Amino acid sequence: MGLPNINIEFSTAAATVIERSEKGIVGIILKDAVGAGNKAYVLTKPTQVSTLLSALGTENQDYVKRAFIGYINPPKKVIVYVLPDTATNLAEALDYFAGETVDYIVGPPDCTTAETTEISTWIKSQRADGRTFKAVLPNTEADSEGVINFTTGNIVVGDKTYTTAQYCSRIAGLIAGTPMTISCTYAPLSEVTSVDNLSKDEIDEAIDAGKFVIFYDGEKVKVGRGVNSLQTTTQDKGEAFKKIKIVEAIDMIRADIKATAEDSYIGKYANSYDNKCLLMSAIKGYFAGLENAGILEDGSSTVDIDAEAQEAYLQSKGIDTTDMTEQEIKEAATDDKVFLKATIKILDAIEDINLSITI
Repeated sequence: MGLPNINIEFSTAAATVIERSEKGIVGIILKDAVGAGNKAYVLTKPTQVSTLLSALGTENQDYVKRAFIGYINPPKKVIVYVLPDTATNLAEALDYFAGETVDYIVGPPDCTTAETTEISTWIKSQRADGRTFKAVLPNTEADSEGVINFTTGNIVVGDKTYTTAQYCSRIAGLIAGTPMTISCTYAPLSEVTSVDNLSKDEIDEAIDAGKFVIFYDGEKVKVGRGVNSLQTTTQDKGEAFKKIKIVEAIDMIRADIKATAEDSYIGKYANSYDNKCLLMSAIKGYFAGLENAGILEDGSSTVDIDAEAQEAYLQSKGIDTTDMTEQEIKEAATDDKVFLKATIKILDAIEDINLSITI
């Protein structure tokens, strides 16, 4: 008869995680006087820029092409929303992306401070509602794990020099093209010949301040460290949330569990203890798949009924739990509510190496 459907769905999600993590999606907002405004275009390869976006200005076309350079992989696709150059804000484009699946959003290549603030505010609002959008923005101290604050300027490619804002699409594509098993730290940008000259202390200071920088190491230009703009940590959102790789994994896990539970569990099972155990078993299987894929630390994952939260709910319904054992609390009926807790350890990438050599 095979496994129950929910187990199959979670197992499938885990089995495809590497494939999905290697193909990110970039959303680009453009303003253009030449092309028809207020239209969305879905591109899966850079050659489509010269066909689907042929009416746009050269700068906008090049901005989109830079997103496709990627890193280990190019992005799976780039979704472009074109506003008229007379648009006073980006609301229409952001409303469109709210209904799409996008990993990283960037503003126009001449993105203003008002526009970066608009995107940053939108990202924070969406993430507060459980969505997993992120953005790459120029010189934007957003203090958010969902915003990458790209700050490097004077980016020289061939005989042309780009601003920080003009290279945000390149950075978004690079991050989106980084597989979940590694980080974008030290990722090379082979097309770049020089950038703002910073000392090691200045680079370290920038990274500690939540700035995403690229620098010349004497041979090539590469990413300093894959960090986002988060600075204010809390008990629920610690230092690990400053890493792009960690946040990517958290967002993926949250989205997978939410989507699979909604599609295969919610409304489809009676809220009995046995069916809660079925859900826990399915999530454990999903975590095991991520452990096998090298996303989570092997043997680190647990899922259980949150007895403390469940007891608080029972008490709120006027049920005396004084003489109930923990197991009785876990097995008690909780109407349409399910209270679970889980622990995982997301594997970081090798970024700091200390080597002592004795002669």
